[in-house]
Amino acid sequence: MASLGNSTNIFWQECPVGKLERQRLINQKGCVVWITGLSGSGKSTLACSLSRELHTKGKLSYVLDGDNLRHGLNKDLGFKAEDRAENIRRVGEVAKLFADAGLICIASLISPYRKDRDACRAMLPDKNFIEVFMNMPLELCEARDSKGLYKLARAGKINGFTGIDDPYEPPLSCEIEMQQKDGVCPTPADMAAQVVSYLEEKGYLHNQ
Repeated sequence: MASLGNSTNIFWQECPVGKLERQRLINQKGCVVWITGLSGSGKSTLACSLSRELHTKGKLSYVLDGDNLRHGLNKDLGFKAEDRAENIRRVGEVAKLFADAGLICIASLISPYRKDRDACRAMLPDKNFIEVFMNMPLELCEARDSKGLYKLARAGKINGFTGIDDPYEPPLSCEIEMQQKDGVCPTPADMAAQVVSYLEEKGYLHNQ
C-alpha cells in the first residue's frame, strides 16, 4: 500500500474564506493552549475551568482531552514511545485545524516528550502555540491519584507510566507555568484567570 505521506499526487485546496475572515466573524484569534504535565497535575481541571471562563466571556473554545481522544481518534494507539509520538502528532494536527477555524483550542495531555510538543509548536504560525506547564511535584500528583494509575504503576501492573518508569521532560521555555506557592496549589479559577489574562494581553480575545 502506498504511503500518502510520500505521494506527489495530492494538492492543497485553497478556499475563499480564510482564517482572517473567520476570526473577524467571531471577534477572536485562533490559537492553541497546550496544557502539559504529569497525570494528576490538574491539566483536565484547568482545561475545563478555562473553557468555562472563556464561554462566559462569549469566546469560542474547544477542549481536546488526551483520555477522551483515546476513545476515538487515537484508540488504535498504545503507550510505547512511538505510539505516544503519533498520539501527540495527531492531536497537534487537529489543534492546528481548530486554531485555523478561529477557535481557542485547549489541548490537555501529559505529552511527556519535549520534541513532540516542540513539533506541535512548529505546526502553528505567528507564535499561536501557548504552552502551559502544570509544574506540580510527583508526590502531590501521586497522592491525588484519582484514577488509581500510580498505584497500579507502583505495583508493576502498568509499564511505561510517566513519572514512574518513563520520563517526563519539562518545558524549557513555556509561556505559562502553574505551581504551588508556599505548598498551596492555585485554585482552578485562579489558574484559568491567569491563562485568560495572558490571552487578553496577547490579543487573542478580540480581533483588532
